[in-house]
Amino acid sequence: MSQHDQKATTTIATRSIRALHTDTTVTVYQAYSPALGLPAARDGHFPAAWKRDRMTWVKPSFLWMMYRCGWGAKDGQQTVLAVEIDRAGFEWALRNACLSHYERDLHADAQAWRQELRSAPARVQWDPERDIRLRPLPYRSLQLGLTGEATRRYADEWITSITDVTPTAHTIHALVREGQLAAARALLPEEREYPATPGLLTHLGA
Repeated sequence: MSQHDQKATTTIATRSIRALHTDTTVTVYQAYSPALGLPAARDGHFPAAWKRDRMTWVKPSFLWMMYRCGWGAKDGQQTVLAVEIDRAGFEWALRNACLSHYERDLHADAQAWRQELRSAPARVQWDPERDIRLRPLPYRSLQLGLTGEATRRYADEWITSITDVTPTAHTIHALVREGQLAAARALLPEEREYPATPGLLTHLGA
């Protein structure tokens, strides 16, 4: 881990949401094939081929998305989208989410957790955040899975804009490969701690 990344971890909670956000919106990332991603960015909404009956995962962390999609090089993930969504919708999903795994301190028992997971329209994973070289950091990043009602609300109500950020991903990756880490970091989105209201994340272990 670089000195820059070591300094960055000293004041970050183990589980917290860091995201590019405004007073009314928050940006999450997804990656799709060009057949889905390019029309979505062009039209500002997902095309008819995008399936609303499947779970979809959104990620507020740009670098975790880069880790997941291989800087937009993995098959079926060549188009990286920055999806700006309504904060009220995002927080509705968090309030109605269940952790994707059982935790003794948060759930009455494993059976209660399984019942909650089956009925929840959203689920949360806390996965290790990544540095500029996509190595794991000692704190975790939110992954938010949407299904059922949450998927439909996401696609039809919450989205305010969709931007194709694949060229930015490729440029940052090229700079990293060349060892120009400061220049690469300068192009990253400004992800700040999300101002979660008291109790918003308590049931999710944060």
